Amino acid sequence: MSKTINSFWRNYAPTVVLLLFITGLAVWVHSTGTIKAESIPVGMPKAIALLTIGLFAGVLGGLIGTGGCSVMLPAIHFWMGYPAPVAIGTTLFAVIFTALSGGYAHLVRRNLDVNATLWLGSSGILGVAVGSWLFTMLAGHAPLLGLLLGLAFLWPAARMIWESLAAGTRGVKREGATIPASGMGLAALGSVIGILTGLVGLGGGYALVPGLIYLFHAPVYVTMGTSLATMIPLAIVGGGIKLAQGFVDMGAGLLLAGGTIVGAQIGAAVITRFKPATLKLIFGVYFLYVAVKFVTTYFGVTIW
Repeated sequence: MSKTINSFWRNYAPTVVLLLFITGLAVWVHSTGTIKAESIPVGMPKAIALLTIGLFAGVLGGLIGTGGCSVMLPAIHFWMGYPAPVAIGTTLFAVIFTALSGGYAHLVRRNLDVNATLWLGSSGILGVAVGSWLFTMLAGHAPLLGLLLGLAFLWPAARMIWESLAAGTRGVKREGATIPASGMGLAALGSVIGILTGLVGLGGGYALVPGLIYLFHAPVYVTMGTSLATMIPLAIVGGGIKLAQGFVDMGAGLLLAGGTIVGAQIGAAVITRFKPATLKLIFGVYFLYVAVKFVTTYFGVTIW
């Protein structure tokens, strides 16, 4: 019995702490009204919807190493009416908790390369700063940048889908426990991911996962966990800036965070039940969606 209790607390103590933290923060924000964005009143149906959206985004993030931006952002903007700047800021705020919860869940399950995470995360912070500065200079060309990124992303998306389908006839390649890459190589990739995050305002998982797999031949399970953990500093920096600028609706952000904390734990817990090829297929389809969204946005066509 004691071993079971110890194992439970080792795996889920941070989840409990995070949930208690956001509960306390929600009580404080509600009672003081100190931190506000362009808030929208949240009744019970909307609260349930926000928790559900966060839960789904967290499960997806835990499985394929993303923060869930592409789930939460369009849902609260197009379905729930949050203004775009507030939707972006609120989503980035919630991703902090996706990354913290999912990153730790992958760590205790040994689906994470700590050394690679440190290299990627530390260089990624610098990249976010550079990307944010470049954005102020290239803001007028942001649509064109999105088009170029979308076109560039079509190839790795198609390659992942093709390889995952072909793997069914070749058997499963044995997974490793570390990412076979030099520190400088990881730092270079982390910087690029950070710059892209600062430029296009999305979490880095959509580019980091294929980068690690195809540039460094990283194991799929470890790639997903490392990608999610790498987002912790990037999300803290990005979400912190948006919070300071007043673009975070704390009521919605904390509800999304509550759902995504639990969802990320579920995704990380079930990831090894999927074959690496299956995970590549899931991410390939997701990546194809991101690529198509970038391209269609340039031509004025909005997809969910």
